[in-house]
Amino acid sequence: MQEHNSLPLSDFIEYSPAEMLARSEQFFVDIKRRHSIRQFSDKPVAQEIIENCIKAAGTAPNGANHQPWHFCVIHSADIKAQVRQQAEAHEQGFYQGRAGDEWLGALKPLGTDANKPYLEHAPWLIAIFSQKNKELEDGHKQNNYYVHESVGIATGFLINALHNCGLVTLTHTPKPMRFLSKICNRPDNERPYMLLVVGYPASDATVPEHAIKKKSLVEIASFL
Repeated sequence: MQEHNSLPLSDFIEYSPAEMLARSEQFFVDIKRRHSIRQFSDKPVAQEIIENCIKAAGTAPNGANHQPWHFCVIHSADIKAQVRQQAEAHEQGFYQGRAGDEWLGALKPLGTDANKPYLEHAPWLIAIFSQKNKELEDGHKQNNYYVHESVGIATGFLINALHNCGLVTLTHTPKPMRFLSKICNRPDNERPYMLLVVGYPASDATVPEHAIKKKSLVEIASFL
């Protein structure tokens, strides 16, 4: 086995079984309050909060520790307007038939359509990019591994971090998303993965009843 440097695990905290159970129950209660929101307030959110949440996302497990992600954080009203214009243009085609009847039928209970005003109204947009490789200082390219899985885990960390500090989010994936690369001026080795809308909920924000229905434990897990 190839030798590698390692450090003692010094920051692990072991809880008693009773506290572990209590913490697991409390986390479930808290995470159940996380909802995808489509009505955002324009109430400002300090950039430092967003920075801390992105740093938390950056601790996610990933292939070979190459950390194949980039988070482009958008606050500029002009850039948000560009994102909305491009996203809605693509979404028009999606909702006018490109998605197909089955997909559109599945979305109907959620009440979604091609209009995305929250892309301008929310204080922050976070465009998440995956990196298929990285150019090293000597000019060679270093391949990244398990890129899709790694970026997905980091995105989950980010959503949880934002929820934990009292913000709401919406995951938005307009198809195609290549326009985000141009707007955000990202290099060719990166691909848009997801657009995350971040902020406070509007005072009249709602949650589709359909979205509250979650599968039971027996439907999502098997214990062998």
